[in-house]
Amino acid sequence: RQFGEGGAELFHSHRAGGIVLPTGTVRVEKLSASFTELPGFEDGAWWVQDAAASLPARLFGDIKGLRVADLCAAPGGKTAQLILGGANVTAVDISKNRLARLSQNLERLGLSAEIVQADLLKYEPEQLFDAVLLDAPCSSTGTVRRHPDVPWTKTAADIEKLADLQRRLLARAVTLVKPGGRIVFSNCSLDPLEGEALYRAFLAGTADIVDDPLRPGEIAGIDPFLTPQGTLRTTPADLELGSPERSGLDGFFAARFRRAG
Repeated sequence: RQFGEGGAELFHSHRAGGIVLPTGTVRVEKLSASFTELPGFEDGAWWVQDAAASLPARLFGDIKGLRVADLCAAPGGKTAQLILGGANVTAVDISKNRLARLSQNLERLGLSAEIVQADLLKYEPEQLFDAVLLDAPCSSTGTVRRHPDVPWTKTAADIEKLADLQRRLLARAVTLVKPGGRIVFSNCSLDPLEGEALYRAFLAGTADIVDDPLRPGEIAGIDPFLTPQGTLRTTPADLELGSPERSGLDGFFAARFRRAG
């Protein structure tokens, strides 16, 4: 669970049973009621987000005052993170219904963003952004600990099709950021075709981007998930650390680039 100002105190208490994970997310082992009935939800003090899903938005570093686009943004957890980080955020998604949910979530949290319904492959902003986050549609195999059927619902052909879409979306995302600006690409897949292999191929085959690897000690709480290449990889086995109540986290891949120039 991610928090607005003052929200963590509502969960980090013996009564609520909240524990702070190394990533900064607060997790409750057992809910005493529906999460919508828990303290602070209606007041907009916090929102529900997997610990792994909270990591990509942190990879930009300091974004205060920057114009940042959250692409494929709904339902808005990463949008909220970027806003709380001080960015002026444009949230883009192709789905009208999903954007309605994003708008409702931001309203409850007391946050605001420019909301744009658009096909990313055709989206033409009036100005280029200082940074863009693309959490791309994927096979969702990283959610297997919560959805154990997922690995059996995706075929090899599905993975290849999704990886091709991600490549096209990432290529488009690069064109939306200013020269020198950062691009963070992420998804919740465990398949290397949607993660590590895509990253290597995109880096090798795209002339106007340069690698911007993550470095140990750069961002608090993520060092256990860094790869030798400077990308981020989590799996459902991470964060157990001998404590069953921590119960792991989703599988995620994330990489960081800069637009050349």
